[in-house]
Amino acid sequence: MIEGVKVKNLVKYCDDRGFFAELIRDDEPELLSRFGQASLSMSYPGVIKAFHYHEKQDDLWFFPSGNAQVVLYDMREGSPTKGKTDVYYMGEENPIMLLIPKGVAHGYRVLGEKAATIIYFTTESYDRDNPDEKRIEWNDPSIGFSWETKNR
Repeated sequence: MIEGVKVKNLVKYCDDRGFFAELIRDDEPELLSRFGQASLSMSYPGVIKAFHYHEKQDDLWFFPSGNAQVVLYDMREGSPTKGKTDVYYMGEENPIMLLIPKGVAHGYRVLGEKAATIIYFTTESYDRDNPDEKRIEWNDPSIGFSWETKNR
């Protein structure tokens, strides 16, 4: 696992009405050291949104509907896991919260035949005049990740 990445497994409290689950609490600073912003996005089946990274902010991702293949690549100089790639499968089938530290490139591919919705929390608010978002092509050879499904 890339250093600084954290996974929180969600606990669902189910009854005859449905379920309830806590995403993030103010007594979990190890997941979000500071609240900056909460955002919501939807992507259609097969869409790849990759890669980007931040210099100032951490991201905390959650997919409440649909499923996604999430790819992280550690770009941080001096990190013991620099150059390491991690893959997570998140969404309805695996409801987890994923903390992505600043300096770790990240992106995702929507899996299946259903759109995926992501809710993400950041430690900084988005600054339209000076965005903390550095882009890398989804197929960048320095990362070298294959987004193809591997039939087994």
